[in-house]
Amino acid sequence: MIEKHFEEIILKYFDFEFSPTQKKAANEFIRFFFEREEESLFILKGFAGTGKTSLVSAIVNALLSFDYKVVLLAPTGRAAKVFSAYVGQSAFTIHKKIYRQKSATEGEGIFDLGFNGGANTLFFVDEASMIANAGEESNFGSGRLLDDLMEYVYNGRNNRLVLIGDMAQLPPVGLEISPALDPQQLRSLYHIKVYEAMLTDVMRQARQSGILYNATVIRQHIGGSVVECALRIAGFPDVYRINGGELLEAIEDCYGKYGVDETIVVCRSNKRANRFNEGIRRTILYREEDFCSGDRIMVVKNNYYWGKDYEHIDFIANGDIATVNRVGKRAEIYGYHFARTTLSIDSYEEEINVWVMLDTLISDAPALTYEESRNFYNRIEADYAEWTSRRKRFEKVRENEFFNALQIKFAYAVTCHKAQGGQWDAVFVDQGWITEERMTGEYWRWLYTAVTRARKRLYFINFKPEFFEEEEKIDKICE
Repeated sequence: MIEKHFEEIILKYFDFEFSPTQKKAANEFIRFFFEREEESLFILKGFAGTGKTSLVSAIVNALLSFDYKVVLLAPTGRAAKVFSAYVGQSAFTIHKKIYRQKSATEGEGIFDLGFNGGANTLFFVDEASMIANAGEESNFGSGRLLDDLMEYVYNGRNNRLVLIGDMAQLPPVGLEISPALDPQQLRSLYHIKVYEAMLTDVMRQARQSGILYNATVIRQHIGGSVVECALRIAGFPDVYRINGGELLEAIEDCYGKYGVDETIVVCRSNKRANRFNEGIRRTILYREEDFCSGDRIMVVKNNYYWGKDYEHIDFIANGDIATVNRVGKRAEIYGYHFARTTLSIDSYEEEINVWVMLDTLISDAPALTYEESRNFYNRIEADYAEWTSRRKRFEKVRENEFFNALQIKFAYAVTCHKAQGGQWDAVFVDQGWITEERMTGEYWRWLYTAVTRARKRLYFINFKPEFFEEEEKIDKICE
C-alpha cells in the first residue's frame, strides 16, 4: 500500500526508531494526508523532548522527496529561523506570507490579506501556541491572525494546514489556552475536520539532557499531576544553579563560548529585564554611553514606516532583534529622546537607517503606555496647528519621523513572552520574587517556556533551595 510506503520514507528521514506515540502520530498524519479531505487540518502537539521536531522534519522531507509542495511558517522571525534550521528548508513568518501591504494612496502601514494562488500545498505552522485570535492586530487583515491564516490557506485549491505546538507553553497574552491548538475551538469556529496527534514519550536521548529532564519535571506541575517534584542539577553537564554573585561571570563565560547573540536572560517582568540589561552593559560589555554601536536591541512595537524604503522589509515586527551598527545624531523633542541609528535586523540582510526612541530602553512598561502615546501624539499634532483639518493634522503626524521612531529595549535580558518562539545556546532563567500562592499553573507554564528556550546550557538564577531535590534522592521522572 502507498500509505505503508510513505511511512517507510518518513522513517528513512528519521534518525531513530519511532517511539509509540511518534508511530501513532505518523500514522495519523498519513491518514490525514491520503484521505485528502479539503476541509481538514492536522494538529501535532508534543512536549519538549518527545521528538516533535525530528518527526516534523522527517515528514516534510518525505513530502518533498515526492515533489509535494510544502510551505513552512512560524509566528515570529526567530521562530521561523529555528523551524528552518531543523527542517533544512526555508521558513517564513505568517505575516510575511499571508499579508500584502496596501499602496501609500490606500493607506500606508495597512496590510490586507493576500491572495493565495497556490494549490495542492501543505502549510506547516510551527510554534502554533503563539497564534492569537483576539482582534488586536488591526493593521493586518481582520486583526485576527488565526482567522486570517485559515482563510488564506483554504482559499487556495486543495490546500491544507498542519499546526504544530506545545500545549505546556504560555498561550497568547490574555488567554488561558492556545486557540490554534484547541481542536474543539477549531471545529466550532471553522466547521472543519480536525485530525490530531499527541507526543508524550520522552526520547531516550532526551533523558540524558538536564534541560529536557527539568522541562519534564516542570511540565508535570502544570496539570497538577505532581504535588512535590524537584528540579535536578546533579549528574547533568548542561544545567546549573547559580546565585547573584556568580551571575555576571557565568554570563561573560557564555558570551565567550557561544556569543552575545546566542545568550539570553529570561525574566518575569520588564523591570527585572531592565536591571539585568543595565548590569550586563555596564559590567560585562563596558558600555559607557546609554546607547551605542554594538548594542543588541529588541523592537517592542510593530513599525510600518521605515520598511517602505527597503525592498525586502515590509514592516519591522514587535520582537525583532537587531544589532546597532552606528549611532548618529541625537534629538530631544516632544518630551522624548531619539537617536538616528543604523541597524542590522537578525532576519534581514540589509542595513536600515532609522530614528529610535531611547526612553523605552529604560521604561518598566513593555512599550509606551496608552497615556504616554496619547500625550506624544498631542505634542506632535500641536506642530501642525496651522492645518485646520483634523484629518490633515492626523496625516501629518503619521508622516512625522519622530512619531514613527522605533520603540526598543535592550535584548540581553527579555521577558518570557518576548523570548517565546526562539532558542539560544545559553539561557539564564531569573525567577525574581515569587511567593507560594503565585506558583499557579501560569507560573509553571512561564518556567517551562523559559527553560525550553535553551539548547546547550541552562542556568537557574537565585532559585530557592526547595525547588531542587537533594543530590542523593533519585527520582526517575523521565522513565
